[in-house]
Amino acid sequence: MVKLYDMFFVWLKRYLPRGIYGRAALILLLPVVFLQLVVTVIFAQRHFEGVTTQMTDTVLRELRMVMTQVDAAADMGDIGVQISAVAGPLDILVRPVTVSQVPGKSTRSWYDFSGLVLTKRLSDMLEGLQAVDLQSGRDVLLYVSSKNGPVELQFDRRRISAANPHQLFVYTVFFGILMTLIASIYLRNQLRPIKRLARVAEAFGRGRHEPYTPGGAVEVRAAGNAFVDMRNRIERQIEQRTLMLSGVSHDLRTPLTRMRLSLSMLEDDEAAPLLQDVDDMQRMLDEFLNFAKGAAEGDPEEVVPSDFIAQIVAEAKRAGRDVTLLDGEGEGTGVVMMRKIAMRRAIDNLISNAVRYGARAEVSVMLSDKTLRIRIEDDGPGIPENRRTEATRPFTRLDPARNQDKGSGVGLGLAIATDIARAHGGVLRLGESARMGGLRADIVIAR
Repeated sequence: MVKLYDMFFVWLKRYLPRGIYGRAALILLLPVVFLQLVVTVIFAQRHFEGVTTQMTDTVLRELRMVMTQVDAAADMGDIGVQISAVAGPLDILVRPVTVSQVPGKSTRSWYDFSGLVLTKRLSDMLEGLQAVDLQSGRDVLLYVSSKNGPVELQFDRRRISAANPHQLFVYTVFFGILMTLIASIYLRNQLRPIKRLARVAEAFGRGRHEPYTPGGAVEVRAAGNAFVDMRNRIERQIEQRTLMLSGVSHDLRTPLTRMRLSLSMLEDDEAAPLLQDVDDMQRMLDEFLNFAKGAAEGDPEEVVPSDFIAQIVAEAKRAGRDVTLLDGEGEGTGVVMMRKIAMRRAIDNLISNAVRYGARAEVSVMLSDKTLRIRIEDDGPGIPENRRTEATRPFTRLDPARNQDKGSGVGLGLAIATDIARAHGGVLRLGESARMGGLRADIVIAR
């Protein structure tokens, strides 16, 4: 039983709205609509059926009186004269008909609910009734058998059923639509602060700072104030980290410069190893500073991905790196919002790693309507699948997988690329290159 219950809700969940507007409207309107339907059906059954039955019983007494006079007539020719004194004041027309003129069954419109009730009532209570025609305009036609043959009885429909049975449904639909519009306006005003908070939070996750003032209900204001406080703390921590590492890097450059000048005065054989150590320390400081800057450098701007990547690859070639730009993939067009300086650093780090641990690298761009994917592949040793998550952490150096003798990195290249991808609302994915056999690094960003 529990399994069927879970399966039902899993099936139902696929057809429920996913947005907060749709779900709130469903919670608000579904009970109201259901209540209106129940009240309408019950009222229609009790009121229209009861009223129609009472009015039908009243007309039945008059019809029996008329049929008594019809049966008392000597023949069909005397019917008009015989019953005129009785049927005239009752506004009932009586006409003799032939057997072929009598319909084979009763007829009514499909939406005529009261007609269903009165047809059944007349069939049960009027002896000799053969058919009821409720499709002849505003009149009711009854075909009744008598001792002198079949006759047609005609009278006003308003005498036997409510004059405006549709008014309840019209009122229900009208006021239902009116209340729905009012509820939609109120609901939109209540949900707008939630959507605004979600939009600002998403922008902050992509590295953009948008002005935001909490508003709306008390609970939404509380969530907005908590978000503002959290954003301020994160920005302060990022600023403090950047200032600290920038200061350390700046302070260490001065003694490194003095060391380089002092070593330049020594003999080449003696100074070369020490100069190499100084250069390595300088590169480490640069990597520390780049890691401290993260994705906060530069403002988001519109970028044409293909042109942007082509420029980065061209600069890498001029720097002597063996890198190739492949043809673009996907059918997407247009621009993508990104921080050019930060994204350039991330891609340049991935290209540097690719040519450092492999002989050559290939870069490709795939742009669709929803995502941008920048792929860098190499022919190096790659990274084992069970260590790829570890490789994206700061200061991680995978010596068995990536030959450390080919570079002097400190394990920040992939960490910097990961932070920059996340700051753009994307992700860095590592895998095995099917084309080249080495590492495949994908930066995937949602548009």
